[in-house]
Amino acid sequence: MKRNVLLLSVVLAFIVGCITVTAPQRFGGPWDMKALHSVPAATWGQKTNLTQEVYYEGEPFQGKPTRIFAYYTRPAQGNGPFPAMLLVHGGGGKAFREWAEHWAQRGYVALAMDLAGNGPDGRLPDGGPDQSNENKLRDFSDAEANQMWSYQAVAAVIRGHSLLAAQKEVDRNRIGITGISWGGYLTCIVAGLDDRLKAAVPVYGCGFLDETSAWLERFAKMSDTQRKRWVDNFDPSRYLGGVHCPILFLNGSNDFAYPLDSYQKSYEQVKGPMTLSVKIRLPHGHIWTFNEVDYFVDSVLKGGEPLPKLKPMKIADGVVTTTFDSKVAIVRAELNYTTDVGEWQKRLWNIVPAEMSDGKVTAKLPTERPLVCYLSVTDRRDVTVSAPHVELAVSPAR
Repeated sequence: MKRNVLLLSVVLAFIVGCITVTAPQRFGGPWDMKALHSVPAATWGQKTNLTQEVYYEGEPFQGKPTRIFAYYTRPAQGNGPFPAMLLVHGGGGKAFREWAEHWAQRGYVALAMDLAGNGPDGRLPDGGPDQSNENKLRDFSDAEANQMWSYQAVAAVIRGHSLLAAQKEVDRNRIGITGISWGGYLTCIVAGLDDRLKAAVPVYGCGFLDETSAWLERFAKMSDTQRKRWVDNFDPSRYLGGVHCPILFLNGSNDFAYPLDSYQKSYEQVKGPMTLSVKIRLPHGHIWTFNEVDYFVDSVLKGGEPLPKLKPMKIADGVVTTTFDSKVAIVRAELNYTTDVGEWQKRLWNIVPAEMSDGKVTAKLPTERPLVCYLSVTDRRDVTVSAPHVELAVSPAR
């Protein structure tokens, strides 16, 4: 009996040890997450209808305290608790009141913060660093990491989450994040750091910026040591593996800043639920009226109908197929492809109809090689979901 008990103990210890070793770990980078989860000091300002200005505590910069400016909005009807969204602008952007109001009109509390040291009317005397490329992509020592724009911006977003979650009209268990361009870049990092988030949508932004992006010239000017230090601390590729909430990646086929090769490497890092939407020749800008974003967030935070789900594509005998699952009627299926090579931003994409039958999408591939292709489906809400693209370099057998 004692021998059996001892044997069982050894087996259990082995199992627990295996679980401990294989459990996924988040990479925390240079941030003190425990401190950032504390509610920051805040001063509430002017209120217009359902939108109120707020200034909250940021990270120290150049030895001085800083404040972050934001717009806080809430729905017109009800007392909550409401789901909520963090709204992260991109390069050249600001705290957009209209963006926050867009979400308030959809039944969410929203916080749209400024990440360039600005208030509603220009620079704050106690704002953080601006978001110039010189501040984003410069050399720094390990001791100076907390003075970098990326460090300060990520901290400001997470502090904003802590402030948002502390409001009595907010359901702290239903908070999501979406960001545009550099805001999408930040969203990738924050979603991998902050395990309180329940949904994430980076628009355009991704990682592997040192490999292929709009900033390769700046990376080329760095030494190997400088480049490695930047990537280790501030490239989203280091953090996307820690994303466990549902995440939607939305980008254009020819985006000037975040091309599809680094984009694909980025979303492949995610181990949790991931949805993809790549739109042919999507313009790049501060656009927040995507049905994909709205309905995806609704599906996670409000129990709305989910976006369609596509299985990985299969290619055989010159035909590409996938299957889909959708609770909303699919109205269109398409094959998207390019036979161009060279810079992703300059490739010409073609769109042709694909066939649908019993949850299956099928399309005949063109014979030209090399070929890059992916299937997509669009439902009656005008929501488009894509399969990951595939590159074919060899001509099919004749």
